[in-house]
Amino acid sequence: MVVPPWLSVPPPGYGGLEHVVTGLVDGLVDRGHAVTVFGAGREHGTGAAFVSTVPELQFERLGEALPELAHLARVNHRVHAGDFDVVHDHTTIGPLIAGHRAVPTLATVHGNPVGEYGDVLSETDRGVGLVAVSHAQRRLNPGLPWAGTVHNALDVRGIPHKTAPGQGPVLWLARFSPDKGPDVAIRACRAAGLPLVLAGKCNEPAEHRYYDEVVRPMLGEDVRVVLDADRTEALRLLIETRCLIMPIQWEEPFGMVMVEAMATGTPVVALNRGAVPELVRPGTTGLICEHVDELPGALRAAAGLDSAACVAHVRENFSTERMAAGYEAVYRRFTAGTSQSAAAREPARIPAR
Repeated sequence: MVVPPWLSVPPPGYGGLEHVVTGLVDGLVDRGHAVTVFGAGREHGTGAAFVSTVPELQFERLGEALPELAHLARVNHRVHAGDFDVVHDHTTIGPLIAGHRAVPTLATVHGNPVGEYGDVLSETDRGVGLVAVSHAQRRLNPGLPWAGTVHNALDVRGIPHKTAPGQGPVLWLARFSPDKGPDVAIRACRAAGLPLVLAGKCNEPAEHRYYDEVVRPMLGEDVRVVLDADRTEALRLLIETRCLIMPIQWEEPFGMVMVEAMATGTPVVALNRGAVPELVRPGTTGLICEHVDELPGALRAAAGLDSAACVAHVRENFSTERMAAGYEAVYRRFTAGTSQSAAAREPARIPAR
């Protein structure tokens, strides 16, 4: 299992990819597989073996190409045929260089497969299979070499959940970016007459700039800001809130925070973009709006939804056990296919006389 070199697995706070990988790794270990995680830093919190390619986490260099390239080069030096059955890569540029490995590689696409990222994925090395995290994501670029679709999941063990609707403010929990719509959340909550908590990741230059230029001027007494909440704080906020608002302005490929919210018994109010219809069950675990002007009414109505139904929905559809089984099926199907392809490329043997 190859993870990017930026954060630990699991991460102390923000880091949806790393939380997903943690659940997947432990799910596969529970199913009897021997798993090795290749990452950065000195520590990890999974049940797998761990190989570090660099002693320090590379978060301070996030956005640079060389740390990830060097990480992948070191991984390739350590991956040998016979040691592993399959490599599962979660990095951005891994699909470009995975063909150098002597072991079949699958790569999960964690972002939107269009634009510059789509150009990178279109050059996926021959023999590498891509896995989508939602059907909506896959539809954005159907011509890529997709090998399967497996929804992300959440390890619900240890996650608290409420037994009655939350009475607190509306919660927005994301990174400060125009894609995530914090400005839309502020306007919608004001129109609904409801207080709002903006709990946002804000530790990169673009996030600081967006927060200072767009969000800060909109703040008032009805909006409380929590910057860079750790996981404990985020779960506390989810327990207290009446609902999570997801006014996304892009085709969100998954949206792990929606699963986390529902796992705590918190319904989701979201715009109908990206994978939202695959995650939220309208009228049961949340409300899906077609237009921004529908959000205020949905925010007021969300308090009437059943918390227990939200928790049950996550446990049934987005458990780590289900995700691990899904990936296991993709691994088996993909490695069987690559073995057959390799056999087909073998030159015909001339019988000895």
